[in-house]
Amino acid sequence: MSQQPKIAIFIPAYNAAYTLPVVLDRIPAEIKEKVRQIFVIDNASPDNTWLIGVGYREAKGLDKLEVYRNEVNRGYGGSQKRAYRHAIDSGFDIVVMLHGDAQYAPEKIPSLLEPLEKGVTDMVFGSRIAGLPLAGGMPLYKFLGNKFLTAVENWALGMDLSEFHSGFRLFSCEALKKIPFELCADDYHFDTDIIIQFKIAGLRVSELPIPTYYGTEKCGVNVVSYGLNVLRSVSEYLMWRWGPIKVPKYDACPKPPAK
Repeated sequence: MSQQPKIAIFIPAYNAAYTLPVVLDRIPAEIKEKVRQIFVIDNASPDNTWLIGVGYREAKGLDKLEVYRNEVNRGYGGSQKRAYRHAIDSGFDIVVMLHGDAQYAPEKIPSLLEPLEKGVTDMVFGSRIAGLPLAGGMPLYKFLGNKFLTAVENWALGMDLSEFHSGFRLFSCEALKKIPFELCADDYHFDTDIIIQFKIAGLRVSELPIPTYYGTEKCGVNVVSYGLNVLRSVSEYLMWRWGPIKVPKYDACPKPPAK
């Protein structure tokens, strides 16, 4: 990008009243200065997440912070759909997704932004598997499940990623405009669906290692249903690619020009 890109940070939050201020505090000062907006989407949390976010903005004088609330729980994917539509409609060039549960390190935002700022990729995610996930407290069953699902996804998509399941993601808004992300799942496997869409559209996906942190925060992901949903998305993609079925979220993706 020749000009300074307009960057937004999106923080999906659910029951994050305790961790949200920690995440906001840890965003590097130079990043807070650089970005045009930081916006939180509280996914109808039953705790005080929304109030904490609003109070943080007032107490810290962080005018760039906006705090939105879904009146009903739209799901993790549903919150992402709202966020990326907001980023596109607001004219941002890059949107960073940083979870509100403090499992991902905001300090890594500058290095993850670099490939997008240079225009050499369309999506970047921080890979825990490329780092030291077990040393960071990732449970063994999650590590093994991640490795298994990633192997299946790499085989099906012809990709070579170290993982598909990190939630620390950065997108070019120009790339998001090209894909029908609003047709992706509302649940956690939105993250798989959108990578498949990037693959179909010939968009570039990059990964960089990040540290892993698992603390005492509660995880809302049912790992069994998540794994089955990921396999379902991959199976749908294979059947779509081989021709027997139509899948709207894949049918509507643009195809890259033939080489």
